Formats: sequence, C-alpha cells, structure tokens
Amino acid sequence: MIYFDNNATTQVAPEVVAEMLPYFSELYGNPSAGYRFARESKKAIDLARDRVAALLGADPSEIVFTSCGTESNNAAVASALRVFPERKHLVTSAVEHSAILKYCASLEDLGYETTIVPVDSGGRIDLDELRAAIRPEETALVSLMWANNETGVLSPVAEAAEIAAEMGVLFHTDAVNAMGKVPIDAPACGAHFLSLSGHKFHAPKGVGALYVKSGVRFRPLLIGGGQEDQRRAGTEAVAQLAGLGKAAELARHALLDWQSVRHLRDDFEQKLLSAVDRVELNGSPVHRLPNTTHASFEGVDAGDLLVLMDEAELCCSSGSACSTGAVKPSHVMLAMGHSEARAKSSLRFSVSRYNTAAEVDTAVEIVAAAVAKLRALRPGGSGPVVRAGNRS
Repeated sequence: MIYFDNNATTQVAPEVVAEMLPYFSELYGNPSAGYRFARESKKAIDLARDRVAALLGADPSEIVFTSCGTESNNAAVASALRVFPERKHLVTSAVEHSAILKYCASLEDLGYETTIVPVDSGGRIDLDELRAAIRPEETALVSLMWANNETGVLSPVAEAAEIAAEMGVLFHTDAVNAMGKVPIDAPACGAHFLSLSGHKFHAPKGVGALYVKSGVRFRPLLIGGGQEDQRRAGTEAVAQLAGLGKAAELARHALLDWQSVRHLRDDFEQKLLSAVDRVELNGSPVHRLPNTTHASFEGVDAGDLLVLMDEAELCCSSGSACSTGAVKPSHVMLAMGHSEARAKSSLRFSVSRYNTAAEVDTAVEIVAAAVAKLRALRPGGSGPVVRAGNRS
C-alpha cells in the first residue's frame, strides 16, 4: 500500500506507540488522585504539556488539552461568545473546516451572525476584505485556518491577527493541518487561540490541544471537574496525551528536515504533470504546505478515480464530502471560483516523512493508468490532448 493521504490522518510514529504503552497497562492511575501511583500519570501529562508548548513556542500554562481539533475549534468560538455576551457577530473565511463553518451556522438560531470572507482563485483571503468584515464592539471572534486541509494553502495568519488586534477583536486560528508541517510560533503569530489535533502529526486519534494566550479570558466548553486548571473538565486520556507529547517532540526535530518532504511533493507533481494530460494544480503555488498536492483531472470523476486507485492500493482523498457514493463538489474549490465539474474531478495527495521516492514513482504510474482508463471509457474516448499543467 502507498499512503498519500497524510492530511486526513497520519500513521502513529513507533516512538509514540512506545511512549503510550505503559499507560495502557501498569501505569493506569487516575492523574487527579492524590497517591504516588497516580502521580506517574500526572507526570506524563505535565511532560506532554511541556513538549506541546515547546513545539508552539508557548508556555506550558497556555496549553489546554482536548479530544480533537473539532473540540478545540468549538471551545475557542464558544469561549469568545461567553466572554463577550453582548457581541453577536463572528468573522471567518469561505474555506474553513466544517468544525468552524457548521458551528458558526448552528449559532444563527441563537441570534448570532457570521460574515464569511471570500477567497481568491489561489485560496487566500484579501486582508482589506477581512478588515471591512470586522465590526468593532460587535465582532466577538475572527477565525482563520492556518493551512487549508484540502489544498494546503497557507493563510496570512499573522497579518489577520494584527488586524483583529487593532480592532479589539479576539483571533483564533485552526492550525490542525499546519502542525508539524511548518514552523509555528503561537505567541509571535498574534493568535489568542490556536487549535491542533494529534493524529495530523503522527500522534494517535482522539487527542488535541487548544493554545490559549496568557492573559486571555477563557470560558470552558466542558464543565465538571477541575481538570486542565478548570479549563476542560473530564478525566484525562493519559496514554493519548503521552503520545501527543512525544509526537510534538518528534515534530520539532522533523521540521528541520521538511525540505525532504517538499522534495517528494515537488517530484510527484513534476512527474504527474509529465505523465498525465489536462491536469491542473489548485491553490497558491507559493503559499502552501510543503507536503500537499491538490490536482484536477479534466474529464474524470474523482469518485471513479478513487475506486481505481484503491484497487491499486494507492490512498489519497477527494477532499470533499461523500454521500451514497456520489462525490459532492468541494466547498473549498467552489469558494475559489472553480466550476462544479473541476471540483468533482479533484484529488488531494499529501505525503509525510515516512513516504519514499520509490513510492512517488509508483503513485504516478497508478494515477496515470487510472486516468487513462477512465478517459478511454468516455464516449468517443479522450482523443489527442495538449497538457496544460498550469496552476491557478
């Protein structure tokens, strides 16, 4: 199997598995208990907090552990609204994850309003439009993802955070798909809240964190016990947190060699464009993650293409929601101004440090064969074509 879907989830690093194992067996104490045996679990959580904070350039006290990126996103929005109950307005972008867009939409029945800032054909917002969308004294929060989960396009987070600060508004960034792929300095970027999820950078599923800038008022989403310094109730998942901490430590070192991952991605793109006609790369060619390729294959349905590649044991993603086997057009692609046809012909390929150059060559062969087969099945065949290979 060739796994090119690392923006969906990543394999758990062997070192992370080893770090977790003791807390599934002999070190099973509840970290909130007062005896020495339980303190081993508490030490594991403290170490994990230190390691995650180090990855973000933050203070350990600024890290609140959660179950996933969705919870972190929801917690940031909910806290801002509770801290500023008189403010009934939110600002976000048209290409956000559903954990933001759907949560904001769910608030409409409660009297809240959300302004959705559009993006250009490269998938990035216009900062002047962002500024115009913010309403001083009315806007509670601006939320802008660091890196798009489908296209890998990077947002101007620091600039957007600066605009929000100038206008007296809290700023949150969903950094779930950026974490471990690009350097992130949470305090320097100006965010009040920053979300991450472990399974995106070789930690297990079911664990995440929310960075809450020191001095920022915070109201918990989950209320009950006093865990996480009163900021997130619930008995901690010690083994998963130990794994998250180890993955954060590994990611700090791996970031020093992300050029090798970029090389794999670039090699894949160059060979793909040479091997397959009528392929378009989507999103900004400059402002993007070093591991992500988002491509449209003219005249080919992404759902059909995924079936053939699955049979050939190549894992990638349409990056869009599926229902009863039909691929729906990606809201990200539509927001970038692309047609439904182009959106439905798009796939995301995302590599990691565990992929190899040999896998790149084999993956290109699989994609080329699958595209050729599907185009040949079309009425009249695909006919002679001229390769475009442009990014827009």
